[in-house]
Amino acid sequence: MSTGANTSVFEAKAKSVSFDADYMWVDLIDGRRLAVPLSFFPRLRSATEEQRKELVISGGGVGLHWEVLDEDISVPHLLSGLPSVEAA
Repeated sequence: MSTGANTSVFEAKAKSVSFDADYMWVDLIDGRRLAVPLSFFPRLRSATEEQRKELVISGGGVGLHWEVLDEDISVPHLLSGLPSVEAA
């Protein structure tokens, strides 16, 4: 039995992150590109461009961390398509 779909979620690793007015764009090392609505993450939505640039990609690409915003996001969570609990 193959677990390919689950494997791709748990092995997804970020290479880079960028922003436009409405989305966070996460480029993965496997070539995929995720568009995540900023409305899913209120701290990022209200952050300045300079604050958003203070990103640390951690865990070999599985985590996104903004110290200045006290924001931590896992790449597997992004692939789930669910917003942060703060967005509710």
